[in-house]
Amino acid sequence: MEGLAPLLALAAISWYWWDSTHCKEIAHRVGKDACERYQVQFLDDTVIKKRTWVRRNEHGRLQLCRMYLFEFTSDGALRYQGRIVLTGHQLADLSMDAYRL
Repeated sequence: MEGLAPLLALAAISWYWWDSTHCKEIAHRVGKDACERYQVQFLDDTVIKKRTWVRRNEHGRLQLCRMYLFEFTSDGALRYQGRIVLTGHQLADLSMDAYRL
């Protein structure tokens, strides 16, 4: 039983790393697609995870929620911020700062 705890901890850490990487890829795609849709430039080609928390989904099960931030520009001079919230692997919210046309 002593050897099982470190193995379970390693498995949990590995799963969290893999799941976080997958969610970051989803958030990147969502941010890039939103920028294309609104005809603005997706800056730095990246998203940054701001926070992670746990909440219940519509079925009452606990799920990880993650908030990602990205930056975009409409005119090449000013940077604006967008926010993506994923619940599990599903998009829960996408918002973008008001920007100059």
